[in-house]
Amino acid sequence: MTNYRIETAYDDIDARLINFLQAGFPICPAPYQHVAEQLGLSEQAVIERLQTLLANGVLSRFGPLYHAERMGGALTLAALSVPPAQFEDITDRVNAFTQVAHNYARDHVLNMWFVIATETPQELAQTLIEIEKQTGLKVYNMPKLNEYFVGLKLEA
Repeated sequence: MTNYRIETAYDDIDARLINFLQAGFPICPAPYQHVAEQLGLSEQAVIERLQTLLANGVLSRFGPLYHAERMGGALTLAALSVPPAQFEDITDRVNAFTQVAHNYARDHVLNMWFVIATETPQELAQTLIEIEKQTGLKVYNMPKLNEYFVGLKLEA
């Protein structure tokens, strides 16, 4: 297991903010104000701290997660077996697809994994075909069969 360490400092208030928001972001007319009141901060302080945490890389993203399928879209996990000498070139080809959400290397025979998100199931099928054409490699499609909610909270 690899240990990751954030080099950017954050203070106790940032940690409280991160921990609070992991429980959910309020759906109300003034959500940042609601968060601020719960933490004894100003609304502007909450917004500025979130912007700083994002800019410094302490947080990689802050925003909603959408269920593509519920909105008529589609997504899948896909993988390729890429010859090591071609890895950089194939990475560039795969990442050129706007439908590819992220791409990462694995220490496995299927050594490149990526998520594809599209507006329709038909676009997903076409994207898989196009990636095979562009790379010359078989794409292994691993669609979600079941979905499980894991309430993961990482204490800051």
